[in-house]
Amino acid sequence: MSTTRATAEEAGKAGEIKDRSAVRTLLRLWPYVRPVRARLSTAAFVAVLASCTGLVIPLVLKWMVDGPVADRDPAGVWLGALYLLLLGLAEALLFGLRRWLVARPLSSVEAGMRADLYSHLQRLPVAFHDRWSSGQLLSRGTTDLMLLRMFLAFPLTFLLVNGVTILVGVVIMLLQDWTLGLVILGPAIPVVVTCVIFEKRYATVARRAQDQVGDLTTVVEESVLGIRIIKGFGRHRSQARAFRELSRTLRGTELHKARLLATIWGVIVTLPEVAIGAALVLGTVQVADGDLSAGTLVAFLSTALALRWPVDSIGFLLAMSQEAATATERYFEVMDEEPEDRSIVETASTGSEETGLRFRDVRFRYPDAPADSAPVLDRIDLHIRPGESMALVGATGSGKTTLTALVPRLHEVTDGRITLDGEDITAMSREELRSKVAVAFEEPTLFSASVGGNVLMGADDSAGAAELNRALAVAQADFAHALPQGTDTQVGEQGLSLSGGQRQRLALARAVVGRPRFLVLDDPLSALDVHTEAAVEAALRDVLAETTALIVAHRPSTVLLADRVALLSGGRITAVGTHQELLRTNAEYAHLMSGTGEAEDDR
Repeated sequence: MSTTRATAEEAGKAGEIKDRSAVRTLLRLWPYVRPVRARLSTAAFVAVLASCTGLVIPLVLKWMVDGPVADRDPAGVWLGALYLLLLGLAEALLFGLRRWLVARPLSSVEAGMRADLYSHLQRLPVAFHDRWSSGQLLSRGTTDLMLLRMFLAFPLTFLLVNGVTILVGVVIMLLQDWTLGLVILGPAIPVVVTCVIFEKRYATVARRAQDQVGDLTTVVEESVLGIRIIKGFGRHRSQARAFRELSRTLRGTELHKARLLATIWGVIVTLPEVAIGAALVLGTVQVADGDLSAGTLVAFLSTALALRWPVDSIGFLLAMSQEAATATERYFEVMDEEPEDRSIVETASTGSEETGLRFRDVRFRYPDAPADSAPVLDRIDLHIRPGESMALVGATGSGKTTLTALVPRLHEVTDGRITLDGEDITAMSREELRSKVAVAFEEPTLFSASVGGNVLMGADDSAGAAELNRALAVAQADFAHALPQGTDTQVGEQGLSLSGGQRQRLALARAVVGRPRFLVLDDPLSALDVHTEAAVEAALRDVLAETTALIVAHRPSTVLLADRVALLSGGRITAVGTHQELLRTNAEYAHLMSGTGEAEDDR
């Protein structure tokens, strides 16, 4: 993601945050929290009990000062010390129990949310992944979910616990002496106003920081995956500068967060301390005048000091809550995207459609394209008969790759329809459609798995060694058997341990292993040398005889695999015929096949 785009997104989010409610946003976590609500509720009750146990200690101190200490009763003092020890142990044990209660269920909540996010990403359309950088998605599945787990474990509980503790403590102080209690309550209004202002400002900065973490993650990921390019062109210094610039920007945002937190802490800590000091002076005067017992003053001040942590933690808890709210917002930005299977159009097959693969008046414009722009594909009308192979030829930018992507519904047609054996592909579920159509892309993508695992992704779960070996033979990928662990060899991330031709052959094997009814090949032999290409073509002929295929081709040798050829020019099919017919009758086609035409694919 570029810096310009990131800045624009952050500005947009900042505007949205001004109107959003953190509480309403966090309530969206309820479906994930509901299964563990019993343990979390128990943990909150235990924490409240532990906190209130701590407030009993000042009352014991009052009894000791006004009783055994005043009466010079050593036995009473030792008894009071025993009470204090037991109360301290009870408080510690209760807080330990709270921690134990929340640890396991919150780990399950985080794991469940991460699994749902990953599953949802697999069902989102390609157009979504074209818009979003992988680093932004990765940060939502890692950093944001970690923030949510921390929020559920600590701030969520202690916002309640500390609120109850402050309320109970204030009641106790007012019961001890209402005039001193009013002195302690004096800073309440300015503290509340400060918290409201802090919450709005911190939310904006927290969102900006989390977006910048996603941008930084994207740069790191791209640098790792593109390390050969960086080294090959000596661009490590420029990449390091870009990384440092993003890091510096993130550092500035984090320092802004720190300044905001320091400001609210300054207010929250200073004003209550001043109030406690004023209460101490006033209470001392009252004790000297005989209007207040020493034990009551000790109990009052002990209660006030016991409330220091609940009050001081308000800023910290609000900060974590705002970060959790923005993390929740970012998480559901992805989860709210409409998955592919929800866009199924209920269109019944008429039974009168031609069989095979049929494009009827198909138009396509990318979703992010201006509304008044010309479509990438316009009025495509093409029929590939059952068992027929058709080559798709065209210059760079003519729309070949886009057209092939419409068949497995990697993109949705803007207008018109595509049918397989007379059934509209929009009437099929993605699972059904992609069980019938197999695709091999020009840029092969392999996963960090074994060679066999990569190839068998194109078949159902029942496929075994026989299907694997057949597919490898068709793709002339027998080199896999010579690898250190044969087809069990791990190919590594992106398959970069293999050559481009080897990766392409494995991708082709993946496409044919499941014996698909329809096969879409996007220039599958571009990385092969002429001898390997000839061997693959010879093996492919048997496969093509059993399927209906659409093959993007740039070289005559690939075109000759097909029964007929379609010429795509300017987003339209301008000619259909055999290779020899088009050579004789179409100057553009003859030019492309002469070797002087463009050989690169379009978007």
